[in-house]
Amino acid sequence: MTRYVRYFAAAAAGLIFAPIACAQDLVHEPISPTFGGNPFNSNHILGTATAQNDYRDPRATSSSSQADIFARQLQSRLLSSLSSQIVDAIFGDNPQESGTISFGGQTIEFFRSLDSVTLTIRNDDTGEETKIVVPLFVEVQ
Repeated sequence: MTRYVRYFAAAAAGLIFAPIACAQDLVHEPISPTFGGNPFNSNHILGTATAQNDYRDPRATSSSSQADIFARQLQSRLLSSLSSQIVDAIFGDNPQESGTISFGGQTIEFFRSLDSVTLTIRNDDTGEETKIVVPLFVEVQ
């Protein structure tokens, strides 16, 4: 009987002095805002992904020759000059009622009405048209 008392006393002491075990539910919180995470993480995640991206488009040219740069600048200046001439023909000192201008596979037609100017830009190759209506403001005196 003393043997059982010793086992019982040891078991009681073990239960009394044993640490209390606690448990809680495991909760997964996603980091990415795409999957329901904190929306303030998006800039950090995008910056990290961009920094790790070492893919380069093989079709992209990283450097342009002097001739390419010159050709682009010349084209830009010519188109700017042409658009200035069109604006002058429509709104200048001696405005025209209508007109047609063709260049580089495109045709621009304009027509002046009492309250607006209608521009039609047509791609000669595809037939695609873009219409722009510019309202005219008439001063009443």
